[in-house]
Amino acid sequence: MGGKALAVQADITDLAAVTDMVARATAEFGRIDILVNNAGNAGPVADPADTKPFWETGPEDWQKWVGTNFFGVLNACKAVVPGMMERKYGRIVTVISDAGRVGEPHLAVYSGAKAAAAGFMRALAKAVGRGGVTANCVALSSIRTPGIAGYLTSEEAVTKMLKSYVIRRLGEPDDAANMILFLGSDAASWITGQVYPVNGGYAITP
Repeated sequence: MGGKALAVQADITDLAAVTDMVARATAEFGRIDILVNNAGNAGPVADPADTKPFWETGPEDWQKWVGTNFFGVLNACKAVVPGMMERKYGRIVTVISDAGRVGEPHLAVYSGAKAAAAGFMRALAKAVGRGGVTANCVALSSIRTPGIAGYLTSEEAVTKMLKSYVIRRLGEPDDAANMILFLGSDAASWITGQVYPVNGGYAITP
């Protein structure tokens, strides 16, 4: 489509690394108008031990969840918001999970971190709104990505998973992207501080 991209490797839990990433992107493109916080889970590698009961875990287990899903959001926002406020324009979209809305018993710390990110975005929306910056969340359920491939090893496993969904299919990447695209556009210029579930009816709550 004639666009231009820049790939920069950075640890989202490291503020200095995120600040450097933003500086490089700004140097390349001149400004950052849209931030999508999409880093999640417990980092780049899944570990079956991550689903142990909460009471069998400790701070060393919690940190990767909180670091990626909450502190990563704080770091990225801290790095981009000053420029957005100076220019009186910005769109921030944070991808959370339905776990942050309704809770998942085997992912208690993850659920808490995602809920924390949503609470932060609501507060941020109130702080930056008069500067022309909006801040919203998209809450996802299972999207067909490599991250859930391990749970889809058979037709029986897929059928069992889909019993939790009103719309009997898994989400596709485009389902998530379409809402993120909307919230990052001027079509959503009067929307801020909200959480939009994109979940196939997995959880229908206020």
